[in-house]
Amino acid sequence: MEHFINPHAEEQTALINAAMNIFGKNGYKKASVGDIAKEAGLAKGMINYYFGSKKNLYFYLAELCGRNMTEEMEKNYDPDVTDFFDNLKMMTRIKISLIKAHPAMFSFLTSFYLEQDPDVKDGVQEYMAKSLKQREQRVFKDVDVSKFKDDVDPRLIDRLLVWAGEGMANNMKQGFDFEQIEDFTKELFACLDIMKKYFYKEEN
Repeated sequence: MEHFINPHAEEQTALINAAMNIFGKNGYKKASVGDIAKEAGLAKGMINYYFGSKKNLYFYLAELCGRNMTEEMEKNYDPDVTDFFDNLKMMTRIKISLIKAHPAMFSFLTSFYLEQDPDVKDGVQEYMAKSLKQREQRVFKDVDVSKFKDDVDPRLIDRLLVWAGEGMANNMKQGFDFEQIEDFTKELFACLDIMKKYFYKEEN
């Protein structure tokens, strides 16, 4: 993959977008290098030259998405936001902003998170475990968990929210619509407001 570090920018962008689109629509098994090459306007041999295999390309895209998300978080994250629920809203807005700028990323990641093909399943699960650990570190970094009632575990609340996100990904697996994600975001924020009301200690 070292050959892919400095190709022509247009060629690199075309290949990344095409691969994310094809994997996002078809899943790992049904996606073909030939289809990716055709959509990118490249020779199939060029993809093999850059990555060696479809599997290498697949996980390169996952790591690229992770790096882009991390960079976006570091650039836009406000460390002065110490409220658990406000922090989640901020992180969500940052993610949505990145997705709007790169629509193919959402399609790819939705498919990636739900991928069960045995050729890549273990790698997907390993990536997801690492991603969730990094997410948890961001969620709880500098956050004031003392606002929660004594019998409420904030990490369990966060786990429920992760499950809700997985449910959204499953519902949207067959197609991507920005209106859907906007509606989901509104509903998510409404749920966060309800949780904040009932899981926080009463203010004096």
